[in-house]
Amino acid sequence: MAKRVLIVDDAAFMRMLLKDIITKAGYEVAGEAANGVEAVEKYKELKPDVVTMDITMPEMDGITAIKKIKEIDPNAKIIVCSAMGQQAMVIEAIQAGAKDFIVKPFQHSRVIEALQKLS
Repeated sequence: MAKRVLIVDDAAFMRMLLKDIITKAGYEVAGEAANGVEAVEKYKELKPDVVTMDITMPEMDGITAIKKIKEIDPNAKIIVCSAMGQQAMVIEAIQAGAKDFIVKPFQHSRVIEALQKLS
């Protein structure tokens, strides 16, 4: 069965890019969210297998959203997406419960590898 992925990023272009990579790799995009608040709501509603989570977003950042999703589901599988130079935030995200991270600009192979590791 194809894994269901929730894409969280405040940039519509990034969501579109990820959606393209994910669907071409045979995964299903369960939904999209533009900020952490939406991410938590969508997680509850859609119960995706994997979440790709941006760190820097309005309303609620990715790290706070990871913590909230982990409260709902301690087994949640979350992959952090960050821009170069956000190493400290990536470490914080991993400590909050993220399982892996991918760096923007996305390399198709790296995104797929991260998804496969969690499948």
